[in-house]
Amino acid sequence: MITLGLTIIPSIAILLYVIFSDKFREPLISILTTFFLGFLIILPAGFLNSFLIFQNQEQDLSFLAGLTEESLKLFCLYFFIREKKHFNEPMDGIVYGVLISLGFATYENIQYVYILSTEYGVAPFEVAAWRSFSAIPMHAICGIIMGYFFGEYVFKGNSSDIFKSWIIPMIFHGLYNFLVTFTLLYLIILFIAGAYAYRLLKNVAKKQKLKNIEDEKKAI
Repeated sequence: MITLGLTIIPSIAILLYVIFSDKFREPLISILTTFFLGFLIILPAGFLNSFLIFQNQEQDLSFLAGLTEESLKLFCLYFFIREKKHFNEPMDGIVYGVLISLGFATYENIQYVYILSTEYGVAPFEVAAWRSFSAIPMHAICGIIMGYFFGEYVFKGNSSDIFKSWIIPMIFHGLYNFLVTFTLLYLIILFIAGAYAYRLLKNVAKKQKLKNIEDEKKAI
């Protein structure tokens, strides 16, 4: 039971923090369906990762997971979330970005804890504990950064923001995967990325508090 809690509670805690940072809360159905959408992209991500990474056992290409997974998350934001009527202000980019990221991360965490841990001979509790303050926060951080710049792109129309919403999370994710065996270095990357994401979140939330209504006109 403790292992299960460590597997899913960190994602839920971060999600609740982000959701309640939003002055104009998103509908529950939108929250649940977007989180489930994150679940679904584990399938194409698994296929792409197995093709790009695991077919090349002689090289450590784990950093490419940043390319495949962050690209799929952005794909979902652009083609499934952007046109929804409830996506009507920049803060929503962060909320939906985190929902997709942590939907993906939660499913991935279950796989690591209950399936892959036994294959590698590691106790499920140890995997759950380790990932609760490493992989789960990193996925959330990438979701915040992606969502921030995606919101800027949708409501301001600056094409450079859509590139930033993809490239910055991809770089952080790739660096995290590449440095994961170097504990101090990857913790530094995690801290830097976390501080950056937190600043972006607080910046949008501060602007949002000055608004009386949430509807903004989309530029894209």
